Amino acid sequence: MRLLQATFCRVKRVIAVCALLAACHPGPGPRPLRFGTTYTVQQSGALDVIESLWTGAPLATVVGPSGQILRSAAQGDLDVVITHAPALEARLLGTEHASLRCPLVASRFALVGPTTDPAGVAGAAGAAEAFRRIAAARGPFVSRGDSSGTHTKELALWRAAGVIAARPWYIESGADQATTLHIADERNAYALADLPTYAKLTGLGLRVLFANDTALTNPYTLYVVRAPDEHPAAQPFARWVATTARARIAALHLPDGTPAFAMRAGECLTLSPSPP
Repeated sequence: MRLLQATFCRVKRVIAVCALLAACHPGPGPRPLRFGTTYTVQQSGALDVIESLWTGAPLATVVGPSGQILRSAAQGDLDVVITHAPALEARLLGTEHASLRCPLVASRFALVGPTTDPAGVAGAAGAAEAFRRIAAARGPFVSRGDSSGTHTKELALWRAAGVIAARPWYIESGADQATTLHIADERNAYALADLPTYAKLTGLGLRVLFANDTALTNPYTLYVVRAPDEHPAAQPFARWVATTARARIAALHLPDGTPAFAMRAGECLTLSPSPP
């Protein structure tokens, strides 16, 4: 039932995103800054920091999976985006579609699962081995399956493990991070979780079983979308996020007191369009 509800909710969210994008087209009054970001940015608390501190142009915020947000940006439907899917960013939003790139922060992914840990994930030497152990034990594992940054990272980890995940032990929720973790909890299953998002959820029986691998780094990047009529607030907003907001996001902590995010090195980089 939860899986069916998640699929239905995903459809509603896509409809809501499309409606909001349509509403963001120029009309009477100042044009809002169309800001696209991901469920993980929202559910981790980072979006609250940005929206509560920004005092410039009004924001029309769209939240969705990284793949959907990047495709909308490439089509010119968004002005600024923050995503966490480096491979998708390079493929969908290169210099042809982005005029500014700003490294922001990084969080960590973790493998979460039942306390009993039947696959022995906690004893793995690395993330790839942890995924191999889940496959050998035939899960169950709940994937987001939605072309999000989390889903993209998960697929890369299966490839690194040399595993082709498949039913019946591999389940795709087609839903956001929080919903996916609740489904995994109901099914006593494993899942890949962004730690700040996981820490925000209450009532879960899932436990963090493995997080100690640099392969589980989760980097966030901001892009200003290239457009002939670039929003006048796009560059100021981007540089504000990359300085003031980034420092405030990096000040967020997990329940155990450790930082939820780490600052990424580097400054905003102006991108030149590729020659024809």
